[in-house]
Amino acid sequence: MSMESAAATAGLPRLVVAGLSGESGKTLVSLALLLEAGRRGITAQAFKKGPDYIDSAWLEWASGRPARNLDPYLMGFERAAASFARHAVPGGCNVIEGNRGLYDGADARGTHSTAELAKTLRAPVVLVVNATKITRTAAALVLGCRHLDPEVEIAGVVVNQVSGARHERILREAIESTCGVPVLGAIPRAKADVLLPSRHLGLVTPHEHPDRGLLARQLREAVGAYLDFDRLLAISRQAAPLAVPYAWAPEQIDGSGVKIGFLSDAAFCFYYPENLEALRATGAGLVAISSLAAPQLPAGLDALYIGGGFPETHAEALSANSSLLASVREAARRGLPIYAECGGLMYLSRALTWRGRRYPMAGALPFEVDLCDSPQGHGYVELLVDRPNAFFAPGTRLRGHEFHYSRICGPSGTLDTACAVLRGTGCCQGRDAVVTGNIWAAYTHLHALATPEWARGMLQAARSAALV
Repeated sequence: MSMESAAATAGLPRLVVAGLSGESGKTLVSLALLLEAGRRGITAQAFKKGPDYIDSAWLEWASGRPARNLDPYLMGFERAAASFARHAVPGGCNVIEGNRGLYDGADARGTHSTAELAKTLRAPVVLVVNATKITRTAAALVLGCRHLDPEVEIAGVVVNQVSGARHERILREAIESTCGVPVLGAIPRAKADVLLPSRHLGLVTPHEHPDRGLLARQLREAVGAYLDFDRLLAISRQAAPLAVPYAWAPEQIDGSGVKIGFLSDAAFCFYYPENLEALRATGAGLVAISSLAAPQLPAGLDALYIGGGFPETHAEALSANSSLLASVREAARRGLPIYAECGGLMYLSRALTWRGRRYPMAGALPFEVDLCDSPQGHGYVELLVDRPNAFFAPGTRLRGHEFHYSRICGPSGTLDTACAVLRGTGCCQGRDAVVTGNIWAAYTHLHALATPEWARGMLQAARSAALV
């Protein structure tokens, strides 16, 4: 990649939609902005701060383009900024949805927070404030955010959960007179779940929403109609020029002739676009496979990639597709390299139990998994590869994240694993990445921009297995 100058990136309108906490309404506001841009014929591009898959899937739905995760903790600020500059639309509507509260990061200093990302991208921030049962206190919250770090450009406020005209009038007057920041939207009180239903891992996915056309209309009516889109777009277009030197470049790897399958459907939908793109960039061929409908694995695969998702909510259908389960089990027995993350680990197990029912799975791994009522691992993960495996050299350090309600059942101390967990939970006893033959099955999700070794490891495993 060549160096990018400030002039080349000056025409990248951008806006960070942040909140005071989770559940503030950031996602609803972001979706409404993207949908309105599309309605007006403005090309939109969405970004999600942090490692979240489901919010990103909804942002992709609303924008019509793959949403990109920008995670400074995993990939560093330079790579996050480079990814933004590469994918943002010149002259378009580029929306970056924050995560958690504006200043919340992985440590008490908020080192990798939405605020720090906004500063790196020189992006104005619109702060979404849940105004349930408060009036002037909302101004205190906004004022505190402005003064905590004056380098963060809080360009506007959207108040959410407004109970009526009087409530809106007081909120506007208090915030604008006290903070000198315009209120650019006042969204009436409503239950967010009515628009975007939730479940144990967060929102339902777009794959599983019963009527996305209706949802688009509802978002425009319940949220978008109460936003000052013209002023929000104008603020995004006033963002300062952004100079991003591409000081890094992906390693050139030859994957020509390599054929990699990946499970892709409503049950397995947690894939970062960059991971699949990293494999395609090498010249490798990718084959999407439905875990719900395919009778067997395609012939000639050199490796299989099984990402995360919701195997538990599709457990009955997955278990019923016994011919594909048998095909995967036999491929694993023959030594096909299989890289599995979280839901993929569950699929490769002997069985998963959820809500009192047991569903047989592929049986390529020597354990079963239980789905619990609370998270068994949630947050960033750091791993040290310290044992041989098909994908990563011992000594490699990996940064990723985990969010799983399942856990491995039985005597986990007998499992062969490849990694020590330096931060996080992993699969068992301070370890992660179960290895059996050429299988890597971990609860940790990796992002290709954060882990350049990932694509190389996939191809090396595929080529090495083919030589045996």
